[in-house]
Amino acid sequence: MTVHINSLPDPARSGVGVVKVSTWDVGTPERQRDAVEAIRKVWGDPEWPDEGLLSYSVYVGEDGKTLLHYTQWVSEEAHLAFVRGGRVSRVAEIDAAVPGIERQLRSYELYRSTPSRDGARRVPGCVVIVDVEFDGPDAARQRDWVDTVFEALETDPGLHPGGISGHFHVSTDGTRVLNYAEWESAEAHIEALGGSGGVGSATPQWQKVHSYPGVTGGGVKWYTPALSFSSVS
Repeated sequence: MTVHINSLPDPARSGVGVVKVSTWDVGTPERQRDAVEAIRKVWGDPEWPDEGLLSYSVYVGEDGKTLLHYTQWVSEEAHLAFVRGGRVSRVAEIDAAVPGIERQLRSYELYRSTPSRDGARRVPGCVVIVDVEFDGPDAARQRDWVDTVFEALETDPGLHPGGISGHFHVSTDGTRVLNYAEWESAEAHIEALGGSGGVGSATPQWQKVHSYPGVTGGGVKWYTPALSFSSVS
């Protein structure tokens, strides 16, 4: 097995059975840097920890206090086996270097991805996480909301050129949608939010997205890629 270091994951990679998305609140920019360095040391071993793990990536939040972890697994069973085995020692080393980390973990499956606009895979400078929460579990509603977004994207007259891709994940508990969106920069995405294209436009299709029934929460956060490890058989 070959391990690619600092090669960002392909969210549309085949063979992924479950995606684990974890947010760590470490409190300060200094602790962000310390946590990334601790992760780098723990994961710097050239021996890949588990054949069921396809990729592991870490991103630094522009809020100055969080880290995002995005991992792709062949199955839920493979992840649980790793949790029972090698995960404990790795987490212990990180916690010793940066104590008091607050963690939140959720499980997702990829549902739909936007096609590349120019046929090439541009390297993102920012990963935008769009989180949508519903008032209860409903797998059909999750997918219908994503389909509604795709309709808005496909009919939008002025999408911002800074957008690279969008990868829409549905939570396995039926209550959330997460869009892992690759952008050239956080500034480009913020500009799109306030401009005439993308989610900032006033088309009927986007209005339908914004007024979708049953949405109770969520938000948008910006992250810079920091570390990434991917396996290739």
